[in-house]
Amino acid sequence: MALRGCLRFGRGLLLRAAGLRGPPARGCVAGGRPPAFGFLFDVDGVLVRGSQAVPAARQAFQRLADSSGRFRVPVVFLTNAGNCLRSAKARELSQALGLQVSPEQVILSHSPLRLFSQFHHKCMLVAGQGPVEENAQNLGFKHVVTIEALRKAYPLLDMVDQSRRPKELPPPTTGFPTIEGVILFGEPVRWETSLQLIIDVLLSNGNPGAELQDIPYPHLPVLACNMDLLWMAEAKMPRFGHGTYLLCLENIYKKVTGRELKYEALIGKPSTVTYRYAEYLIKQQAEKQGWKSPIRRLYAVGDNPMSDVYGANLYNNYLKSAHQNQVQAGVKRSLQAASPQTEDHLELWKDCSNSVESCESILVCTGVYRHNTDVPSKTEECMAETVFHGHRDFCFDPSLVEASHIVQDVNDAVQLAFTKENWS
Repeated sequence: MALRGCLRFGRGLLLRAAGLRGPPARGCVAGGRPPAFGFLFDVDGVLVRGSQAVPAARQAFQRLADSSGRFRVPVVFLTNAGNCLRSAKARELSQALGLQVSPEQVILSHSPLRLFSQFHHKCMLVAGQGPVEENAQNLGFKHVVTIEALRKAYPLLDMVDQSRRPKELPPPTTGFPTIEGVILFGEPVRWETSLQLIIDVLLSNGNPGAELQDIPYPHLPVLACNMDLLWMAEAKMPRFGHGTYLLCLENIYKKVTGRELKYEALIGKPSTVTYRYAEYLIKQQAEKQGWKSPIRRLYAVGDNPMSDVYGANLYNNYLKSAHQNQVQAGVKRSLQAASPQTEDHLELWKDCSNSVESCESILVCTGVYRHNTDVPSKTEECMAETVFHGHRDFCFDPSLVEASHIVQDVNDAVQLAFTKENWS
């Protein structure tokens, strides 16, 4: 049954920022002090729409960089895209924004998988599109099998498209490795093929050519990246995202087996581990620039209340709990809400000190979320009721989809943060 709840943006602030003076000269920082804050920028719907840059994006990054194009504050691009390489996404952003973006500033939905070393030496089936095999190898996975390789090894499994059915009965497959887990990088091109073959792998315990015996449960580990139900491209309405594909897979598995599909990990926004990884990269940037002041505050800018705002607010709750020394009571519960993996899988938690105190969510109106053109006279008019678009394994909490601030676009978001930080 669809969950329903109230999205309230009474605390939201809708800004139309006036123009500022240009950025300072090379090497200068505001007031001669290093930054104590950093930015986490979503990409689709915030900086670009499909292949087109959002007009306000270049204005925003003129504020964020000095005259030589060097960032004045630490910046991470936090996207749920996953069907590309970090280096390719960095090149796209560099072209769209008019300044150099390094791959180390980019977090794709699957980037935290490098932390899951317990799976790196297992034979993993990888699904999605684009360079999925190369992505898996870059993340540390040593033995990967693609959906296409599995389909060719077992040609009788993929039967929906009649034109791809074998004309003759193929010989039995021999020597194909037993699959030990599944990685879902993003939505595939042929959904019916991936859905069928993944279900076959789960029902057969990694040997899809075998006859069906007792259905194993728990099933093989499944690692899923990107839970966005919808995302914004050039079209006027949002497009299906990987969350829609996961919804199909979950429901098919439950209909066939009568049991819930379980995830070993759900990563990408709004998972807490993804924001923890982003904090780690923000601190690495600050150290590389020689900024001695610790990073205290993060500003997460996005267009999707169910991933960007939810994730930032969930991480803000984690930070508050950590600073109140409630790791066992509060943080563990937040982590379990974010993804099924346990803390002892994540070396990052012990490698990253807790200097960051807050993560404020800033919602823009250039993507999935749309606001009226002006601030209503009464905050009650900001309230809306919506179907919960978050993932099945995330409890719906209306407070987590309430943005700290609502602004028109990313340029206004940067201006807002600069004003709060007294940063000229």
